[in-house]
Amino acid sequence: MNKAFAAYIILALSALSSPLFAFAQTDKPVVIDAAVTDHKYELYEGDVVKIDKKTRTITFKNNEGESQFVAGPEIKNFDQIKKGDHLSVSYELAVAIELIKTKNDGIRSKVETEADKISKENQKPSQVIANKTTIIADIVDVNRTTQMVSVKGPSGKITVVKVKNPAILADVNAGEQVKVIYYDAMAASITSPKK
Repeated sequence: MNKAFAAYIILALSALSSPLFAFAQTDKPVVIDAAVTDHKYELYEGDVVKIDKKTRTITFKNNEGESQFVAGPEIKNFDQIKKGDHLSVSYELAVAIELIKTKNDGIRSKVETEADKISKENQKPSQVIANKTTIIADIVDVNRTTQMVSVKGPSGKITVVKVKNPAILADVNAGEQVKVIYYDAMAASITSPKK
């Protein structure tokens, strides 16, 4: 891991933002069933081997070698970081699909929200940025053999989604609507070494 990548990870955690959109749906959906997929990826793990408080430079080490990062003013609680602390940066993606029985009035929507949680005073630096996007989409194709469902969202783009549970597809047909919820979160935390 190099300096640029380390800086990108922390910058992404400190600078991500997205607008908040609101949408009110007139039909009351009835949830029949849901399919969920969840993936978590560890982007970087390393231990603090050196801290230069004057330049705010932190040197991390893992099996791939050493990486340096200059902590800008957005990194709160810098003084809490100690040699031997552990840095973990992870990314999580979850997708939930719910079958909705509606009058199928053709209304498709997209709602985005963001939550940003940072460490409290006197704690080691940490930050979690979570985004949630809820889309009401039309089912345009169902392939029960491959367990794939094609949906068209509010932008008109067609997305193909793999459904893990084939039983859910028994009652899903083209022309119906689904609610697709995308949740993704990026987290970075520095923790004390395990004793």
